[in-house]
Amino acid sequence: MDHRFASVDDVRSQLASVDYLADDAIAGIVHLADRLEKPILIEGPAGTGKTQLAKSVAEMSGARLIRLQCYEGLDEAKALYEWNYKKQLLRIQADRGTETEWSELEDDIFSDEFLLTRPLLEAIRADEPVVLLIDEVDRVEIETEALLLEILSEYQVSIPELGTVTATQIPLVFLTSNNTRELSEALKRRCLYLHLDYPDMDREKEIVTTRVPGISEHLASQVARVVRSIRQLELKKHPSVSETIDWARTLVLLGIEQIDAQTATDTVNILLKYRTDIDKAVKDMAANSDTYSS
Repeated sequence: MDHRFASVDDVRSQLASVDYLADDAIAGIVHLADRLEKPILIEGPAGTGKTQLAKSVAEMSGARLIRLQCYEGLDEAKALYEWNYKKQLLRIQADRGTETEWSELEDDIFSDEFLLTRPLLEAIRADEPVVLLIDEVDRVEIETEALLLEILSEYQVSIPELGTVTATQIPLVFLTSNNTRELSEALKRRCLYLHLDYPDMDREKEIVTTRVPGISEHLASQVARVVRSIRQLELKKHPSVSETIDWARTLVLLGIEQIDAQTATDTVNILLKYRTDIDKAVKDMAANSDTYSS
């Protein structure tokens, strides 16, 4: 396999080129996954950049991004493959009255022409480099998790009617989890592990400066400080990094250079999406107005 990245520093610089600021842990695990051909399991709170990491790796490497969005009830037909039964039926009906042997017809209707590939099969059959994102894997049932484990262990799929389909290239695989349930030890053993938490204040300021054109250093510092203060509250959902960026863009669009308690209160709905969270944050802003104006 031709490796995508020469070194950890190469990963970090390439991610920076697509505006993803990676620390040593992130750059190191991506480099190892590329070298060892192992999936990366990324766990952490919602909104910490887990999905964005996979997207950014695909963008920086020029690989095709294939995404499997997990949900309760996801099965093999939606994750792996299924047969196009309507098209098969039409083919059978078209052959009525002919002398075609069933074995010959069966070989025809169970061919690539009638196969509907889903993300997992599509990823291992692709000829070009692929980044496979299996998003929110903790939402699927144990049976589907076992299916994922089989695919990621051998990078091949057994289709009874066609035989074994072996990967033409090993995709770089990212599995994300919000920790809504414990994943199996078998799946964890197969993967390299990365925990992503909310960035510290300095790193979030750097992210905001990078991702928000025209923002001043002073405003970026204020944004990062206020968001850190809000995340310390007991909330139903803390602000994600993407919501921090949206808030910073909003402030720049409004021409605001200095955040005060009133400004923060008026725009907090960009950061928080639950009424109870907004009420708690507004109350905290009123009680700690110096935090929002310093």
